[in-house]
Amino acid sequence: MASSNLVDAGIGGDVLLSHTSQLDDLINLARTNSLHYLLFGLACCGIELMQTGGPRADLDRFGAVFRASPRQSDFMIVAGTLTYKMAERCKLLYDQMAEPKYVISMGSCANCGGLFQASYSVCKGVDKVIPVDVYVPGCPPRPEALTEGFLRLQELVKRERWKDKTRRAAPSPSNVVRVA
Repeated sequence: MASSNLVDAGIGGDVLLSHTSQLDDLINLARTNSLHYLLFGLACCGIELMQTGGPRADLDRFGAVFRASPRQSDFMIVAGTLTYKMAERCKLLYDQMAEPKYVISMGSCANCGGLFQASYSVCKGVDKVIPVDVYVPGCPPRPEALTEGFLRLQELVKRERWKDKTRRAAPSPSNVVRVA
């Protein structure tokens, strides 16, 4: 009897579900420890972003490696003031990334416009343009805060299941992690 017939008959459904969960766990373990990121440094937060990849904070030790191409990246770090002119480019880069894809918004300017939110040319947050999974507050946030944000993103990836792989239009409140 084929496995689909077993499930239809109500026999072995738990066994198949168990194997699917174990397969998800194995795949997510591999994905969690080999996430490639695309840098989108726009202002002063970009300096702290570079510092995070340096020898002191060393984001590479967690399996995160910088990629220059959006097609090779698993997540994007948007750091700094996003203007409406750059928002178009940000959306284009995000659309070029393969599924599943994630976004970390780094700094007050990327989160909500920050100090420059009253300006006519500043976007009031990256989440107005693309869905954001992790918000890292600060002006600018320290490399330790970005590292914590990355670890939270790893937790999100680790908990993901195959049935949830389709990208949502906006993240649900349970998936949004704010790093203090």
